Amino acid sequence: MEKFIIVGLIILFVAVTMTMVGKGGGNFYVLILVMAGIPMHQAAATGQFILFTAALAGMVIFQKNHVVAWPLAIFIGSITAIAAFAGGYFSHLFSGFSLKIIFASLLAIAGAMMLVPVKEKTDFNEKTKFGYWRFNLREESHVVNLWVALPVTILAGFGSGMVGVSGGSFLVPLMVLACGVSMHVAVGTASTLIAAIALMGFVGHAIQGDFNPAWAIPLAIITIIGGAIGGKFAMKTKPKHLKQLFAYTTWAASVFMIINAFYSI
Repeated sequence: MEKFIIVGLIILFVAVTMTMVGKGGGNFYVLILVMAGIPMHQAAATGQFILFTAALAGMVIFQKNHVVAWPLAIFIGSITAIAAFAGGYFSHLFSGFSLKIIFASLLAIAGAMMLVPVKEKTDFNEKTKFGYWRFNLREESHVVNLWVALPVTILAGFGSGMVGVSGGSFLVPLMVLACGVSMHVAVGTASTLIAAIALMGFVGHAIQGDFNPAWAIPLAIITIIGGAIGGKFAMKTKPKHLKQLFAYTTWAASVFMIINAFYSI
């Protein structure tokens, strides 16, 4: 019981912090659960499950504040969710060590990218070219470069589902830098995407018999609380500070992923 209380408190803190920046925190969840003695595949399945519940709670808060870009969420999310299901289902066929090291390197790059000053609005007055998708949000026009967005979302979804993380570390920079949406909209939309990714990744793991309800259900209740708190904090935080928090937590996640890789050898 004492171990569960400690794990629950740590996961509550992670849920609040990660929901604030639209990342979910699956890489932290998995490492925490593994270090608590949960087998790796069960930890990945449980991580995906509590990712879903935390992201869902955060999404409710963000939707109330009208910062979810549903066209972007539905388009990117449907592709990513399918890729995450495949990653979760085929996870037993791969050794995760090399993938986690590569994943950690990409996390470090994603964190650095968020500190690069960019305009959060993208004007695209010319006729939309082939491979570019225009959508409107709050009477503002945004254009998604599908040549960049599609490969990134597929790879992020597959890798995320395989190792039990959300992929938010890549989706938020993608939406801010490539789609030109504000940080609050990117975080709110990412919560929707993370919920879809985590649910499909969890189903893939559950089919393989990795679900442990004794840990997953109580922790899900904790992450629902954390997700709701994190969503409210995010709406009260300036975009600049959210970007900084995103970068720092992404670098921390990179270090944690490397530790996870060596710990699970």
